[in-house]
Amino acid sequence: MSARDRFHELVKTALQNEGWTITHDPYHIDLGFVDFYIDLGAERLLAATKDDEKIAVEIKTFLATSTISEFHTAIGQFINYRIALEDDDPERLLYLAVPLDIHKRFFKYSFIQKVIGRNQIPLIVYDTQKQEIAQWIS
Repeated sequence: MSARDRFHELVKTALQNEGWTITHDPYHIDLGFVDFYIDLGAERLLAATKDDEKIAVEIKTFLATSTISEFHTAIGQFINYRIALEDDDPERLLYLAVPLDIHKRFFKYSFIQKVIGRNQIPLIVYDTQKQEIAQWIS
């Protein structure tokens, strides 16, 4: 099992442990000219429900050598997925899931915070050691 697969399963299990029901794995959106399976290797979009609250989660591992390049990709994908969800399932809130260590050492920078804030990107911070969700940031 690759690290990406492991992180995908970790976030999926952590959501289930918090009472979420996984409804799509991955979440498929047909745009007519392209299909978003929102599944890049094992970085899948999970769809979950809890108390009629619906979310989708784009899981990122930040395992590549360039954290800023991964950040650029993650933000671009997130924006595209959110726009696609507006038509496909407008009540579903999209989250970006990032590892706790990356959140602590990279997401602390003011520029990164500004990008996250300006684009209104809700985060799920997952702890790879404890194998749980450490924080929800709306």
